[in-house]
Amino acid sequence: FVCPSVQVNFVAGQLFALLMAVWFRLYLHPSKTSPFIRHVVATLLGFYLALFCFGWYSLHFLVQSGLSYSVMIFAGLEHMHKYCFIVTLGYLILCQITRVYVFDYGMYSADFTGPMMVITQKITSLAFEIHDGKAIMKMSLRHMCFQRSCVRMPSLLEYLSYNCNFMGILAGPTCSYNNYIAFIEGTGYQPRHQENANANGKENGKYKQSEPSPKNDVISKLCTCAISLAIYLSLCKLLPVEHSIDDDFVSSTPFYLQVIYLYLAMLALRPKYYFVWTLADAINNAAGFGFNGYNKDGSPRWDLISNLRILDIEFATSFKSFLDNWNIQTALWLKRVCYERCAINPTAATFLLSAMWHGVYPGYYLTFLTGIAMTMAARAVRHNIRPYFLVSDSYKCIYDVITWAWTQIAISYTVAPFVLLAVGPSLKFYRYSDKLLVFPVLDHFCEFSRALF
Repeated sequence: FVCPSVQVNFVAGQLFALLMAVWFRLYLHPSKTSPFIRHVVATLLGFYLALFCFGWYSLHFLVQSGLSYSVMIFAGLEHMHKYCFIVTLGYLILCQITRVYVFDYGMYSADFTGPMMVITQKITSLAFEIHDGKAIMKMSLRHMCFQRSCVRMPSLLEYLSYNCNFMGILAGPTCSYNNYIAFIEGTGYQPRHQENANANGKENGKYKQSEPSPKNDVISKLCTCAISLAIYLSLCKLLPVEHSIDDDFVSSTPFYLQVIYLYLAMLALRPKYYFVWTLADAINNAAGFGFNGYNKDGSPRWDLISNLRILDIEFATSFKSFLDNWNIQTALWLKRVCYERCAINPTAATFLLSAMWHGVYPGYYLTFLTGIAMTMAARAVRHNIRPYFLVSDSYKCIYDVITWAWTQIAISYTVAPFVLLAVGPSLKFYRYSDKLLVFPVLDHFCEFSRALF
């Protein structure tokens, strides 16, 4: 259950942010005003939106940011990123426990801990970037870490602007601190222009002289939002995931129809996320943030902080491909702060961190624990079976069709507890869907492959 007024406030707040983003780009352009003014306006508008949507609960954003900033200042550089990670994530989890088990169990979305999840990503990313900046002298970091590193401590205004700006306060996405500062100071286009010139020679040299407009991309993304919202509102009540564990439905419906229903129910849920993340991306683009160079045809790319690739999600032929294109910025955050730095079983550690970050509902942990097994199974299939299907285009097509179907079933099975939230419904789903486990599917797939070859 989600209060309709909360949803309306969220959408109204994002539409207001979109209008402010256009105004911000046109009238507070870096060529017309100072970075200080841009920081102040972005921060104040962000606080206003937070108060509008969450009331005085939005003070948690300041408390979380303030505690972490204090850790950054007073902790030693060698361990600052670790202490900041513990404090920031710990405060988020404390708020999630309070919200879920003290106040309103089941308020699944549009709660005040949602923005705190993004702020947690930003704070911890910045802490690791500062730590990496100090470690550059040791030449022990990868090239990408070098590019992301931050060599100075931000001022309090810069820090609050980065965490609580109006473009990302409600739905993110997270971004690199360096990229955000480059946007505020108006230097974000220069490196991209230079990279484009180096990559394409003189072909696109004219783009070096003008600032690319996000208008076409913003319009395209708003159209995607409208379509996604229409699909979600049309299908969400027709295909509830809870129906898949209804006793009468399970007892009277053939197994293959249960599988199809589960897939369609999950398919009907995804447009909600498409709407939220695409709108957030459009808001940032409208403000002038998100430019990522040019395509080969010379058209500008505005996907620097995009959070999803819809077609790659819906037609993914592997578990990894699906995850790589879903909630992209969160996946990058998990990779940078956990996967690349964890010495022992980084895959399991990353899934566990993702579960802790998402919240305290048991369904989250069931989903991400299942995700570990699914990831391992998918790797085994790709490593051991895929080479046999690369001998011809027809075999490759067969492989793609089978793995697409398996991926959609695996994702639907894995994510169901995430939607059901509680232990009871999740275990009931597992009990009813024991035939849906992908390991028997893998066994049949292996048998098919052996028979074929």
